[in-house]
Amino acid sequence: MAEAIRVADFNRRLRFSLTPEHVLFLHGSPVVSFAPRQCPRIGQERKGSAKYTGNVANCVVALDSGTTSTRAVIFDHDGIAIGSAQIPHEQIFPQPGWVEHDAAELWRNASIVLDRVVTEAGLAPGDIAALGITNQRETAIVWNVVTGIPIANAIVWQDTRTQSRIDALEASGCGELFTFATGLPLATYFSATKFAEILDQTPGAREAASQGELRAGTVDSWLLWNLTGGLNGGVHATDVTNASRTLLMDIETLSWRADLCDLAEVPLDILPGIRPSGSIFGLVSMIDTYVGVPIAGIVGDQQAATLGHVATRPGEAKNTYGTGNFLMVATGNEIVRSAHGLLTTVAFQREGEPVHYALEGSIAVTGSLVQWLRDNIGIIDSSAEIEALAASVPDAGGVVVVPAFSGLFAPYWRADARGIIAGLTRFTTKAHIARAALESVAFQTRDVIRAAAADSGTPLSELRVDGGMVRNDLLMQMQADIAGIPVVRPVVTETTAMGAAFAAGLTVGFWVDEDELRAVWREDRRFEPTMSEPDRAHIIAEWDKGVERSLGWV
Repeated sequence: MAEAIRVADFNRRLRFSLTPEHVLFLHGSPVVSFAPRQCPRIGQERKGSAKYTGNVANCVVALDSGTTSTRAVIFDHDGIAIGSAQIPHEQIFPQPGWVEHDAAELWRNASIVLDRVVTEAGLAPGDIAALGITNQRETAIVWNVVTGIPIANAIVWQDTRTQSRIDALEASGCGELFTFATGLPLATYFSATKFAEILDQTPGAREAASQGELRAGTVDSWLLWNLTGGLNGGVHATDVTNASRTLLMDIETLSWRADLCDLAEVPLDILPGIRPSGSIFGLVSMIDTYVGVPIAGIVGDQQAATLGHVATRPGEAKNTYGTGNFLMVATGNEIVRSAHGLLTTVAFQREGEPVHYALEGSIAVTGSLVQWLRDNIGIIDSSAEIEALAASVPDAGGVVVVPAFSGLFAPYWRADARGIIAGLTRFTTKAHIARAALESVAFQTRDVIRAAAADSGTPLSELRVDGGMVRNDLLMQMQADIAGIPVVRPVVTETTAMGAAFAAGLTVGFWVDEDELRAVWREDRRFEPTMSEPDRAHIIAEWDKGVERSLGWV
């Protein structure tokens, strides 16, 4: 394919500053951006904030390499996004249950949006205080450090092809060892078996790894390596949040476990070094508009969103509504081991400070369910249409949608589940199905909220939300009604990028501490529960029946 540009060649092309006419358009999808505002220079006053007089510039850039797109966002000291660029990337589905990305495309798109956003804003490298990276977690990439090229497509976090490896590890009695060490259950969701799969299914890969020619990592590691030089001395590192999602890092020592690597058949020496999320990972050298800019923060996407909400005190929680949903409940410096199907994970760590932990409820299919209704079933022409369609009926008419396309994640962890639509009658219309689909998002979130309360012993008092779906007022009201707690939507709903900016900005002194970040976070709207307890109990009982019927399909 013409688009299959060698990474090494592409890196050399980036050694000049791209102008708008140089921007590549991939798969017919243009870069989307909004008009930037000029970033204030050092010493300039910012309306509503104290004057910043540090030795860094007054803007931070966040690179967000997500599941469906890559974007770069410029934030000022008030936490306002003053420039943005975004490109979608191809979703590759070779077989049922398989999901892949072209890792070279991820790097190309990251390079393009980073250059595009600062070029449009008229910024030079000296204007940028730091670059922060956030990324889809668990997605596994293996690349050759001699050629600079990935040896296979990235295996995405949603991919279930390694179930037989998970079954074998379970059968060997290793489940408790992995869970106690990493806080995670044995599941295809995490990176370890994906790394092993790539090594075993790519001819010559095991031999190349033994000769020191391969490196492995999650998306952040791949982007960092390329940004800091690639073939010319690129840094091979990751942060504690991404490492905690591999099934290979001990969450107490924050280091790779050699015994877990051996069991998962992943060579320890191909893995990246582990560093605090808020630290200097290296300097950008491969994009002229960023040369010398420190990469001062790397945070997995859900941990970044948590930091973007500044939901860092024990008991504070956020829920991200994206391709999937992800509830994070902060537990402070304490490791809380879940007994109710949640994940114990690393939330964040600043250089020289203790690590922060969290409980996480990971839900595989929420926003992607709306995409499925649009692209596969055709009951809507655009994702935005689902709100009006669902609002055209007063309830779901007894219809329940359980979107277990890749099994059920938290709190069930049932790989044998598959998606169902139940309760259909001649009365059912596409509006009822649309409403039931939105309700499924709220029901799945309610399930993990209940599990978090059981693990922590304290019910949540409110739920802070972010992600593309939170613009849907109907869904947010459904969430408040079904969960029975207030739902709080911030002014900036794309808090994943903001969290990456916060991590980098804290490292270089752009923001001083979390108290200053709390002043930046602003509430937009609060949705209060209005549903009666009997009505809530009735629809939850219907949902529970639907979940039960989705189990045991494979």
